[in-house]
Amino acid sequence: QVQLVESGGGLVQPGGSLRLSCAVSGRTFSSYAMGWFRQAPGKEREFVAAISRGGGIRDYADSVKGRFTISRDNAKSTLYLQMNILKSEDTAVYYCNAVTEPIYRRTVIPNGSWGQGTQVTISS
Repeated sequence: QVQLVESGGGLVQPGGSLRLSCAVSGRTFSSYAMGWFRQAPGKEREFVAAISRGGGIRDYADSVKGRFTISRDNAKSTLYLQMNILKSEDTAVYYCNAVTEPIYRRTVIPNGSWGQGTQVTISS
């Protein structure tokens, strides 16, 4: 059974930073491209960033480009999202999931189960 456990969220002021982690078990992590998604209150879940299996290819939503960095550690079966220069509009629950390739399609794999997410709140 695949498990995705997101962590690292919290309350930070605008301009601050956070680093999210996603620990994956029950699946060969290195065999899947991975992505981060987020859902703000009253809005649809949206794509944030994706990374290829080996980590050499990355894709970002325009709203986070230049501020967020996605990375992965295949030895630890863990996905990361470094978030800098945070804005109030980044407030959301953040989720990770496996994505199809090529990653620019920004599509979760069929039957890809979601974790519980981690809450990120940007507020002064």
